[in-house]
Amino acid sequence: MEDPLNGPETEFSLIQLLPNMLTIIAICAGISAIRFGVQGDYMLAVQLIIAAGILDGLDGRIARILGCSSKIGAELDSLADFLNFGVAPSLILYFWALQDIRGLAWIAVLFFSICCVIRLARFNVGNKSENTGPDSAFFEGVPSPAGALLVMLPMYLSFTFADAPILPDFVICIHMIFIGLLLISRIPTWSFKTTRISRGNVKFFLVGVACAGAAILTFAWATLIVLCIGYVGMVIWASFDKGRLSN
Repeated sequence: MEDPLNGPETEFSLIQLLPNMLTIIAICAGISAIRFGVQGDYMLAVQLIIAAGILDGLDGRIARILGCSSKIGAELDSLADFLNFGVAPSLILYFWALQDIRGLAWIAVLFFSICCVIRLARFNVGNKSENTGPDSAFFEGVPSPAGALLVMLPMYLSFTFADAPILPDFVICIHMIFIGLLLISRIPTWSFKTTRISRGNVKFFLVGVACAGAAILTFAWATLIVLCIGYVGMVIWASFDKGRLSN
């Protein structure tokens, strides 16, 4: 498909512009998350980051289904990922709990953001490569949306256990740096784009999705904690699984 913003003059239906519209909405969510973080409405800020993550998972898939992928859409998606998953989460963490140690905290914020942009640049280069190799079922390093989900784990803990004290500042900084290292690492993580569900297991998968959705709507923060722990477990398992397949 021709780029709607860079190409010969033509007309596009609204359905063809839907993926780019979702990406723009995700960017608005990320910028608004920063605004609400500055204002101290941290729960809403985190919710907007999660909403941006959901939109990020939809726009590319919808573009492929509709056959309206474009170069401008790919660039918008990459820029949105850096804003929503590399900049907004680290800034929200900074406004939330790290302003007492501004120097060290700001280094952690910059470290995480730079790791995210390097992760995205590496992904873009690999995505343009004609030879994806035999391990296309795996990413190298934690994807940026998952990194954003993991880096905000201290906030989920605070929201879930309201009476518990916030984790020490330096612990949050170390956590942020550790997640940044996971982003640029060579650790294999599963690409859910290649996951296939057998016909016999579809019903169980759909029931699981329904239960997960109900849990998020009812116990949002506790469910996010479980999802973070589960994802880390999946990364560990994927590392062993890839090593077994390569032997």
